[in-house]
Parts: sequence; C-alpha cells; structure tokens
Amino acid sequence: RFILGPNVQAFDQEAAEYLGVRHAISCANGTDALHLALLAAGIQPGDEVITTAFTFIATAEAIRYIGAIPVFVDIQSHSLNIDPDRIRAAITDKTSAILPVHLFGQPADMNEIQALADEFGLKVIEDCAQSFGSRYQGNTTGGIGAAGAFSFFPSKNLGCYGDGGMVTTNDDDIAARVRMLRNHGSSKQYHHDVIGFNSRLDELQAVILRIKLKHIDDYNQRRLEVARSYNQRLADSRFTTPRIPDDRDHVFHQYTLLCDGRDALREAILAQNIACAVYYPIPLHQQQAFKDSERPELPVTEATAERCLSFPIFPEMTAQQIDTVCEALLTA
Repeated sequence: RFILGPNVQAFDQEAAEYLGVRHAISCANGTDALHLALLAAGIQPGDEVITTAFTFIATAEAIRYIGAIPVFVDIQSHSLNIDPDRIRAAITDKTSAILPVHLFGQPADMNEIQALADEFGLKVIEDCAQSFGSRYQGNTTGGIGAAGAFSFFPSKNLGCYGDGGMVTTNDDDIAARVRMLRNHGSSKQYHHDVIGFNSRLDELQAVILRIKLKHIDDYNQRRLEVARSYNQRLADSRFTTPRIPDDRDHVFHQYTLLCDGRDALREAILAQNIACAVYYPIPLHQQQAFKDSERPELPVTEATAERCLSFPIFPEMTAQQIDTVCEALLTA
C-alpha cells in the first residue's frame, strides 16, 4: 500500500481530470517521466530528437538514456522557448520527435510545433516540468503532444516533499507502456512483459500532491500577480522583463530578467540578502556531457545564458517583499 497505493491511484486520476487528459501516470521524478515518455512513444536508439539547449540537463539526458541523439536548436528572444522557425531546418530523415520545453512556466508555440510534427510524421513530447497548470489557447500543457512529462520537485508550482514525476497522454498504448515501464515492466504482479524500471511515486508524496492540487489555480494566479507587479515596477528600467502573452497562461515557475552586467548585479543583490539565481548559465550544447555531440551556433541561447537572472516568486509573496526586490534592482 505504501507504493502505488490508493492515494497514488487517486492522485493520478485527479491530475488527469485537472489536466484534461485520458491518462496521468505518476513516477519517481521528472527526469524519469521524460525517459519513460520517450520510450513509450517509440523513440529508438539512433533517432534524432530536436530540443532546446536552454533548459535543465534532464531534458537532453532523457534523450541520451534511450540512445537517441539530441539536436539543439535556438530559442526565441521574447519567450526563451524553442523557436519553431529553427526546428524545420533541423529536421532530417533520422528525426523522430520534437521535445519542446515550456520554460519557466510559459507554454511553447505548440500550434506551430505540432503542425511541423504532423507534416513530417514526428512525435511531440512536452517537457512540462515547470508548467503545471499552464494553458496554451485553452489546452493544458501535457495534453497537446503525444505525451507530457511533469516534475513535482519541491520548488515546482505543484511540488511534493521529495522527488516525484508524472507522464500524461491521450494515447492508450503509450499509457499502458508507461505503466509497465515504471513498475519493472510488469502489467500484472510477478508477470514481466519487458525490462522496465523502478520509478514509482509513494503514498506520502501522493497525499501531499492531492492536497496541493486543490489549490494550484490559486497558486498560479498569485504567481502571475507577483510577476505583473514586478513588470510594472521595473518598466522603463535597464532590465528586459518577461513578456506576459495573451494567448496562453504563463504560470511563472521562475521570474527571469535579462540584463547586461548580470554577474555584478547578482553579487550586489545577494549582498542585500535577496535570493537570486541563474537559470541557466551554461547551455546544454556547451556542456562537457555533450562534448561528443554537434555544437551548433545558437546566438540567442548563448546571449540569454550570459544575461539571465531569476528573482523570488512564490504565491505568498507580499507587496513589501516585491518592493524590496524592485528597490534593490533599481538602485544596484
């Protein structure tokens, strides 16, 4: 009962209902969710998967886990998400999937991405680690492509008190394969159809997530209000603030500015006991772990990595705390 017990089953059902998908299958963490989603979608060793280099390493790690090849393309300067115009040029006979990341809680341009996938017969696997509750033209992230992968790491908008993850899909076959793969390749106890993994959510995390799920819309709305306050206070400053689009719901997992002199600003802000962090300082195509991969020129990605800095954002943030951060930024 402690592993894959009644609360895990209930959370899977409640998450599926909230996200508007046929299947939501919890697992041990967000990296496993990506790994299992790619495997269940039929991505093969040697296949190419087009993705962004401006993301956490788990996105491309999961591609490598199955023996596939990550192909990095550049991002949009206004959203920091993968640029659909760059995807088309990267498609080859070996391409089998596109893996967009809904970075910082803002959905990628899924209409354009899905249209490319349909044109070339590709699967779309959504990295939704930072986007629980976000919507693109009314559709929740994780329910648009062939599958979505979520993380419930404690810092996420919907976070547990440890590691946790989930695969979402409207495809019955993908769902059945994920359920087997997460549990030692077993569809029935002690009957193992394939070599699988041990990637299961426990009851304690499920209980926490079930409670928090009831409040996720309020949490996300408050994050948006904090972001709008930041943008208003920092308008006409030297900082490039994140755009809040009208056609999708940005849930602001991170509030990220772009600025020149980022490293000096970071030290000045930290000296005032205000938290800030760089997401992400080294794009994946420049990481040592991918030294054997092709290293394309990604000018927008590289410029962003030199100028990005993220600041506190959480549902309980007060107006005074927002003012404190903004005053520090404007006087730094």
